[in-house]
Amino acid sequence: MTPAQPNPAPRELDVRPILRSGGEPFQAIMEAVNGLKPGQALRLFAPFRPQPLFKVMEGRGFGHEAQEIEGGDWEVLFTPKRTGAPVEVSADADNPDTWPESVEHLDLTELDPPEPMVRILAAAERMEPGEVLFALLSREPIFLFPELARRGHQWAGNFDETRSTFRIFIRVGKQGLKR
Repeated sequence: MTPAQPNPAPRELDVRPILRSGGEPFQAIMEAVNGLKPGQALRLFAPFRPQPLFKVMEGRGFGHEAQEIEGGDWEVLFTPKRTGAPVEVSADADNPDTWPESVEHLDLTELDPPEPMVRILAAAERMEPGEVLFALLSREPIFLFPELARRGHQWAGNFDETRSTFRIFIRVGKQGLKR
């Protein structure tokens, strides 16, 4: 058995300047997370307790420790959990373990947005209700999720062990947009 490699030092990201200038830091945070090495934590500095981010990071396989620091600012250490990222599922999804094998596989890791979303939605339109599509993506498809829901599709997915590839299964629903 080889000794465990020590985890790299946490990456630090201070979003206070972004927020002070009127910007939205979510993209910078996700880019920092996507750039983490396996086992690496993210130390985030913010002018408030970033409560909504806790659930997002939990879905990506991170726990958190938050503490208030000087001037009312907050420091949050997001640490990867020892187990792999939990599988996230759409709100309306039945148990993904009961889904049939996927009939279509797409490796979209080399494509830039919005091309992966466009290709997934086009593939789903060609499929029969109940069939499953599997895709590999280079990032979490946060803009795809509401589009799948609007079309009545279910999904389940998570990042691989290296957190470099998002794996998603999409079970095709009845065709047509929900209004």
